[in-house]
Amino acid sequence: MVVVMSAEAEEAHIQAVVGLVEKAGGEAFVSRGVNRTIIGLVGDVEQFGTLNLHALPGVTDVVRISVPYKLISRENHPDRSVVRVGGVPIGPGTMTLIAGPCAVETPEQTLEAALMARSAGATLLRGGAFKPRTSPYAFQGLGEKGLGILADVRAETGMPIVTEVVDARDVELVASYADMLQVGTRNMQNFALLQAVGAAGRPVMLKRGMNATIEEWLMAAEYIAQRGNLDIVLCERGIRTFEKATRNTLDISAVPVAQRLSHLPVIVDPSHSGGRRDLVLPLTRAAIAIGADGVIIDVHPHPETALCDGPQALVDGDVRELAETVRALPPVVGRTLTQV
Repeated sequence: MVVVMSAEAEEAHIQAVVGLVEKAGGEAFVSRGVNRTIIGLVGDVEQFGTLNLHALPGVTDVVRISVPYKLISRENHPDRSVVRVGGVPIGPGTMTLIAGPCAVETPEQTLEAALMARSAGATLLRGGAFKPRTSPYAFQGLGEKGLGILADVRAETGMPIVTEVVDARDVELVASYADMLQVGTRNMQNFALLQAVGAAGRPVMLKRGMNATIEEWLMAAEYIAQRGNLDIVLCERGIRTFEKATRNTLDISAVPVAQRLSHLPVIVDPSHSGGRRDLVLPLTRAAIAIGADGVIIDVHPHPETALCDGPQALVDGDVRELAETVRALPPVVGRTLTQV
């Protein structure tokens, strides 16, 4: 951390900063230039953040040099990580397709959607048993019954399960069924939930909050890592902007930015960002081209009757095109489609 003093700062002001830092257990190195003085701080940056250095007389700015997310940062872990979910890798060199129904409705619907996903090249099955919805009157999921359906479909298809948990009290239950726990956009800063999934012993998919900056997203991942779990996959799912033509605005640039800042795999959700079936495949191509480590996509055998997000779910014809896309494009960017 660096404290920049104003040109008018007096020696007493400089020594006040030095004294406060040293009292907090840090070291302060004063560098006097022609026009202004800079004080470099060495020690516990989090502790320095509580000192309110901005408010001291003569201080112009306080600049943080090191990143606040230590465990997931590439500063401390320069090689990008691979996260394995039920043996399926997500990370550099591969492109992993995760697909399935947005919500588990019936055993028949879930199995049919899983077979559609597998035919497209998916190696992981997504499906929501717990659904956080904007409206309290919307379908909230089948709960443990839905988890049981997912487990039965996994046994039949061999596809590991990725499913959302929305409450810290349900983490143990969901983890007993799931191969990967998903934290959704509305819960990205539910810190009790982040800590609970971090201690659950399962890989975690962390979706970016719809209003979150990339740094806030990475700080949320740090909460999970701080509990001893580094098996985290970041998911860019679109952010809320003024644009009305799409459900959310896919921040495609977030993929290389997050990969540069963090060693964690980064995937894209083209279904929830576009919100329309006709946008899913173009956004999938963009995700592969930008270097995403995977995509997570909604499919449904009968989207016209879907209880959740039917307009964005792919149908049979789309699935065939998706299969061609995920086989043809990854080699162009030096990746291979993940195989079981």
